[in-house]
Amino acid sequence: MARGPKKHLKRVAAPKHWMLDKLTGVFAPRPSTGPHKLRECLPLIIFLRNRLKYALISIDKTGENFRLIYDTKGRFAVHRITPEEAKYKLCKVRKIFVGTKGIPHLVTHDARTIRYPDPLIKVNDTIQIDLETGKITEFIKFDTGNLCMVTGGANLGRIGVITNRERHPGSFDVVHVKDANGNSFATRLSNIFVIGKGNKAWISLPRGKGIRLTIAEERDKRLAAKQSSG
Repeated sequence: MARGPKKHLKRVAAPKHWMLDKLTGVFAPRPSTGPHKLRECLPLIIFLRNRLKYALISIDKTGENFRLIYDTKGRFAVHRITPEEAKYKLCKVRKIFVGTKGIPHLVTHDARTIRYPDPLIKVNDTIQIDLETGKITEFIKFDTGNLCMVTGGANLGRIGVITNRERHPGSFDVVHVKDANGNSFATRLSNIFVIGKGNKAWISLPRGKGIRLTIAEERDKRLAAKQSSG
């Protein structure tokens, strides 16, 4: 017999990209129900206490702006952005439909519903939304040659240019991507989030620019940094 939604979350069952220590307690903060899935969000208490290291009860207004973005290891990275960039956000188009009285509607990945969108906007395109007005200011087509970020799967957090799209009727479409180092990889269409036209991103990128290094490349990079500092 169902007794309503779960209101707790065990620490061992929390998403690994929250980077919680298993030995510091039994339970973890459970995110409030909202537009994002539990495994695609970060509770505010973890963001403030674990990432920003704020342990005070009251926090003065700092005027700082951050964007949560995946790194190449699949973890949430706290990326500092400028006040100009904080005025807008990018949203992936999930669905387009015609509502009552023939009014066209658009639904984004964060559950926004926008009426009367540009008729050129299609599913899987990316729109730029002004956070003050909630209106669409620009959009990027899902086309080959555009910059994208992978938001799921084994290549989570990688950034590259779309090179090809394989259509598989009755199954998952596959998109091939090439990063700035020339490495190619493939993922499902549902994992692709377009973030720029051509090679120019519409948002600032975290350190590493979404390029995944091999274990040997990471080792060489650490040794080079150690030698230069020493």
